[in-house]
Amino acid sequence: MTFEEIGIENKYIRAIEEMGFKNPMPVQEKVIPKLIQEDCEDIIALAQTGTGKTAAFGLPLIQKTNPSFKHVQHLILCPTRELCLQISNDLNAYAKYDTGVKIAAVFGGANMERQIRIVKKGVHIISATPGRLLDLIKRKVVKISKVKSVVLDEADEMLNMGFRNELEAILKETPEDKNTLLFSATMPNEVRKMANRFMKNPVEITIGKKNVGADNVNHISYIVHARDRYLALKRIADYYPEIYGIIFCRTRRETQEVADRLIQDGYNADSLHGDLSQPQRDKVMAKFRMKHVKLLVATDVAARGLDIDNLTHIINYNLPDDLEIYTHRSGRTGRAGRSGTSIVIANLKEKYKLQIIEKQINKKFDNKPVPLGKDICEKQLFHLVDKMEKVEVDNEKINAFFPAIMHKLDWLDREELIKKFVSVEFNRFLDYYKNTPDLNVPESPGKRGKQKRTANKHASEGFARFFINLGKTDNFRPVDVIGMINDYTNIRDINIGEIDILRNFSFFEADKLFTEEILQGFKGKVFKKRKINLEVAEGKKKEVKSDSGRTKKMKGFKKGSAKRKEKRKRRRK
Repeated sequence: MTFEEIGIENKYIRAIEEMGFKNPMPVQEKVIPKLIQEDCEDIIALAQTGTGKTAAFGLPLIQKTNPSFKHVQHLILCPTRELCLQISNDLNAYAKYDTGVKIAAVFGGANMERQIRIVKKGVHIISATPGRLLDLIKRKVVKISKVKSVVLDEADEMLNMGFRNELEAILKETPEDKNTLLFSATMPNEVRKMANRFMKNPVEITIGKKNVGADNVNHISYIVHARDRYLALKRIADYYPEIYGIIFCRTRRETQEVADRLIQDGYNADSLHGDLSQPQRDKVMAKFRMKHVKLLVATDVAARGLDIDNLTHIINYNLPDDLEIYTHRSGRTGRAGRSGTSIVIANLKEKYKLQIIEKQINKKFDNKPVPLGKDICEKQLFHLVDKMEKVEVDNEKINAFFPAIMHKLDWLDREELIKKFVSVEFNRFLDYYKNTPDLNVPESPGKRGKQKRTANKHASEGFARFFINLGKTDNFRPVDVIGMINDYTNIRDINIGEIDILRNFSFFEADKLFTEEILQGFKGKVFKKRKINLEVAEGKKKEVKSDSGRTKKMKGFKKGSAKRKEKRKRRRK
């Protein structure tokens, strides 16, 4: 099928062919013929990022724009500055031979006065982030009462970032008879609720399966002790000499620490997180796009909206709290028909999360051993040999020096010469990985009953372990723990460790530097009409009954602990 066959006019085909597009991608084949119609239905399109969504909605919107009308005719909402600019740039490229169509980008973190001047000159299509657009609507600069179409691009990401209120306020300003188009990689309940509220009998188009990863992405897991996570990361980076990817961490602090350690250890790395100013962020991204930085260590929020087609690897240094985010992370590689690899570095406590993700993406993880020093040295050696074999020689420039080189090296035989050239680069790997330990974690023998998972554990290094009087009988879930910590402390980057949800109570680990803030935040709080009791699990042994009913020793409480108080309350009931 060609672009002409699905209804795109020649002047736009000419522009996109110059951009390297010959035939429409699957999402474009399905969306464009519907959207290009004047009486188009509302559309929900479920497709991964990097599948050609921008052209799927952008080409029809440009073609349907009437330049003689000076008001805003089409509105595109997206989660981040980067995506907003990318959409605007792409649409301007599509409209290269239709100079009458005016397109503007409106986003936060940039000069508002300049954006106001552009909008006041008259624009037909606006690509915007919700916050800045709502600000301009309130200032009466942008009027959207006559828009024909509203596109919600990466709707799941916008809701994850907390833009629900802004989106609802913007959509209320638009006319009832507009055309609404929702593009999303996943379809969580929040997105479904928004679609039900603001869309009219939408047609649903799915490219691939709902909430699953791209077909050409391999999913690999490495199981290590938590303390060895960084060492495993370095080995993985060394095992893939041509790696060009993003390393995802959960908090800004961890992101910066990992990036600093990688730079110190000689890797071409940098960080991207919320503490960077916009100029700093732009500088990092420029270096990453030019491949001066090969490993970008980032938080999920900071990386949203990045669109880089040729990433080879995504590395999950930590799994996200919301496992659906894994689909977004892994979808950043394997784009535009290329293959990609998504790697998870996990500990034994996190293996159950891998099983949940497997069901979600309908794929199995290839659980591989962490490369040993000899494996890495072998991989690097043959990579070096391949590079040497394929290097292009500029005879014209080197011939002048060649006699002197031959004279200098003519005492070496062929084999010795090859060994010395290889060793120039290779020796550093041999030296570093000499006598390095095996980081792989053997599976523990015997049963792994619930009674072995819980209270008699020490907190991991750098964490405090907390007891809370809520469990499975209260429909208490790990996501509730994370939400409570965020909401009750008003701190969004507290690192959270293992969470054990048991029948009548639970344990969780959190960064010990925030122990007081967490204890204070939970004071007087209620969960589903039940008063919350939270304590630090300390090092004294007490006998408690496990979920199996057996009595056992437990490290965790001083006299008068929360658990014993909870038992007394239940007896009185």
